[in-house]
Amino acid sequence: MSVAAELVDYDDVLAAYEPVMGMEVHVELSTATKMFCGCANRFGAEPNTQVCPVCLGLPGSLPVLNEAAVESAIRIGLALNCQIAPWGRFARKNYFYPDQPKNYQISQYDEPIAVNGYLDVPLDDGTTWRVEIERAHMEEDTGKLTHLGSDTGRIAGATTSLADYNRAGVPLIEIVTKPIEGTGERAPEIARAYVTALRDLLRALDVSDVRMDQGSMRCDSNVSLKPKGAAEFGTRTETKNVNSLKSVEVAVRYEMRRQAAVLQAGGTVTQETRHFHEDGYTTAGRSKETAQDYRYFPEPDLEPIAPSDELVDRLRATIPELPWLARKRIQQDWGISDEVMRDLVNAGAVELVAATVAHGASSEGARAWWGNFLVQKANESGVELDALPITPAQVAAVLKLVDDGKLSTKLARQVVEGVLAGEGEPEQVMEARGLALVRDDSLIQAAVDEALAANPDIAEKIRGGKVQAAGAVVGAVMKATKGSADAARVRELVLAACGQG
Repeated sequence: MSVAAELVDYDDVLAAYEPVMGMEVHVELSTATKMFCGCANRFGAEPNTQVCPVCLGLPGSLPVLNEAAVESAIRIGLALNCQIAPWGRFARKNYFYPDQPKNYQISQYDEPIAVNGYLDVPLDDGTTWRVEIERAHMEEDTGKLTHLGSDTGRIAGATTSLADYNRAGVPLIEIVTKPIEGTGERAPEIARAYVTALRDLLRALDVSDVRMDQGSMRCDSNVSLKPKGAAEFGTRTETKNVNSLKSVEVAVRYEMRRQAAVLQAGGTVTQETRHFHEDGYTTAGRSKETAQDYRYFPEPDLEPIAPSDELVDRLRATIPELPWLARKRIQQDWGISDEVMRDLVNAGAVELVAATVAHGASSEGARAWWGNFLVQKANESGVELDALPITPAQVAAVLKLVDDGKLSTKLARQVVEGVLAGEGEPEQVMEARGLALVRDDSLIQAAVDEALAANPDIAEKIRGGKVQAAGAVVGAVMKATKGSADAARVRELVLAACGQG
């Protein structure tokens, strides 16, 4: 599929038009079970192994609302400064898609759980941009289709489509912004910054793993252009399921340039969904339905939702500090540069380092382990840093073993590798692998004497005053003791044995 033949230069777009954006972000909640049944809510299971009559929409099955999902939805609304509705209902959104076995989706239409909020989004230059939130509502996710036989992996040209209903019924929160106006040339940047801030906030709330690469957070970006000075919005397009932060920025920029080309050629923009391609362009999907097309009506099988003031107040007390404000405070406490903090943020290490410090480690030591060695291990395993099978408490325990002189840094790496391999707690791994530093001078002295006897030429150089030659003997002793000797103590004993102590 080819890219649009012609795009308007970005500066020319801004000279003639004002962009208007709207972001719709779908977030899968990390509850133990699905929205309306007891099936496991777990990513990566074999296809169609987490299904039941309810999420398959079989006749006679009835939904039961997931209380944890409702509480997560309320917490999200509160964190977005929304009003929490004292009463509301679910609705049936009717359409035919093969990835929704009931042929309707249980969602919220005119009575969402949270309305009229905002998020002050931090930008790279240190300023903020307030994004107004229209609503946050609860619904269930659809299944997943895998199209085989096409070059793009989409249905066009496919010879076979496979349906996996494990995802059908997974709890979703859809967060919809009000029109975002006045952004000018910064529209793509602000779009990306908003989704970034929302992801960080949801992670801090611990309501979702927000893995865009796995589909647990998906962004639909709406873009329209209006001529400079015009009052009415232009016709919008909706680029569906954009699955990375960079792609959000690229998709908005591309749609601005593409729509401008259509308008300047005398055409009209079609209201439609569009597919984003990782090469950096969009292509037409389907004409965009209106609310009337979905034939919403109240869900008859679920009672209305009526969260009490006491429940809302209790959940309000659980809202954490905004993550970017927490990072600024932490950065000042740690006394680190913007560059170091940016690296920790990009690695997903800030909260892990902070938690490790809370368990008694120094910030320097915690940063060194999470920001270097453990990042490397995560990259080798192809997982996010916080998905590694090691906790901040365990990293702090390793650092204490080093500080107490029981481990060298080299031995500590082996202990961490043992923890990652599931061999137990750090001290258990140290003992099982025999990694504790040798503190018995008689054992170390025996290894030193053996190394000097095996290297008489080097021993003679040391005796002659060339103390730098001691490094070779120290290396031989460390090898003989499998790294369990204290290198500094080994050097002292080598020099003393050669009359240089």
